[in-house]
Amino acid sequence: MPYISPLLTNIVEATKKSASSLDRDFAELEQLQNSVKSIKTFVMNSYTRLEQNLKVELSKIRPDIPVFTPSDKIVGKSYFAVSPIEGLINFAHGNADFAVSVALVENEQILCGVVYNPARDEMFFASLGKGAFKEGYRNHERLRVSSVKELETALVSSTANFGKNMTDAQKLHASVLKKTGNLRISGSVALDLAYLSGGKFDASVSLANHPCSILAGILLIKEAGGSIRAMGQKDIRVEDLAEVLNSGNLIATNFNLNQKIFEIFK
Repeated sequence: MPYISPLLTNIVEATKKSASSLDRDFAELEQLQNSVKSIKTFVMNSYTRLEQNLKVELSKIRPDIPVFTPSDKIVGKSYFAVSPIEGLINFAHGNADFAVSVALVENEQILCGVVYNPARDEMFFASLGKGAFKEGYRNHERLRVSSVKELETALVSSTANFGKNMTDAQKLHASVLKKTGNLRISGSVALDLAYLSGGKFDASVSLANHPCSILAGILLIKEAGGSIRAMGQKDIRVEDLAEVLNSGNLIATNFNLNQKIFEIFK
């Protein structure tokens, strides 16, 4: 399959192998619901174990580049950007809306992106210039963003990092609701972007994202025919990935809604 390079195949396999422990842990969470302290310790142990597994497995693929997670400051032009459990609060509550996000960046270009939800065994993957796909048992599904053209019928996703920017998040959500009337706050930006690439959402807007949480999803959307913008960027005609990553404020849309969503936040 020409759209699945050996490099991407290795990253997909490394992600699945590393996340096998997370699948088991998620199945056990229901038994711990009577102890908040036990759940907190259990979840953090799951996160740490998965983080270490990913670093080990990805380093086997490209030992020449570092692996960064949301607790790291990203430096250099080539690296793996990994979010071990994107949607940690959902995971901790036994909610299946979480994902493992892995992106390979080389010379400031996103070469490969993988978003994997082990709870539902949903694997989304893309490589630069080769398209975006969802893994299937026999055949992989080519991903395309939706064709929705009107805000009134658009389904928009978002996240809410209330700890740092409650007022900004409230304003953001109010603006979207006023124009669309259809807003979903899922708690996992990586999974939102994967679903957007497959047409389940028509747009996604979120604030204060770490690059590790969004880089894989950005490639999925671009390869599925969507648009990526930084909230507040001056020129809508261009994609400014550096601004998206520096600000963490993301607008992702299908092609038809690009300008309409962007104008909500002018």
